Amino acid sequence: MLKFLFLLWLGVTLLPAGIIKSNAAIDKVVKASFSNVTAIEPKQLILTKTLFKKVQAKAKAPIRTKIYRYYRVKSGAKTIGYGVLMVRTLRTKKATVLYAFDNKGKLKFSEIMAFGEPPEFVPNKQWMQLFQDKPNSAKLTMGKDIPTISGATLSARTITEGARVARAIYNEILRK
Repeated sequence: MLKFLFLLWLGVTLLPAGIIKSNAAIDKVVKASFSNVTAIEPKQLILTKTLFKKVQAKAKAPIRTKIYRYYRVKSGAKTIGYGVLMVRTLRTKKATVLYAFDNKGKLKFSEIMAFGEPPEFVPNKQWMQLFQDKPNSAKLTMGKDIPTISGATLSARTITEGARVARAIYNEILRK
């Protein structure tokens, strides 16, 4: 019983620290790509059945959840962009990637926030930079405008599909 209480106390104590660390990482990544950021507001989005179908059709990628976390990036009272956090299953583990858009729909950056698969499957920074400053009109098709990665094809596909889903969420919901 004492061991159970200790583990419960440890879990409750460490849980807030993990959450704070995650938000701190998001703050750091966002502030590196947007200038004059004064606030990053976390929000939650639940897609209706209609929006789910619209986003999936626009993204041309499978969507497995209706619940998303996004961030409104502000400079003073003005919204200067949005970040969409995508959690997708890759093989058997999850990959979490933050995709950020400016007010014109340009994909400012993509950043891997968590990656559960072995390190050899993590795309390198050079490949991740291919998503930087992509206009809203970019197709983001792997093998055409986004190259494949030998030995990490599933990772590349998952991150590329995630970018299209994040952009569809931005265009269909956040931009309006």
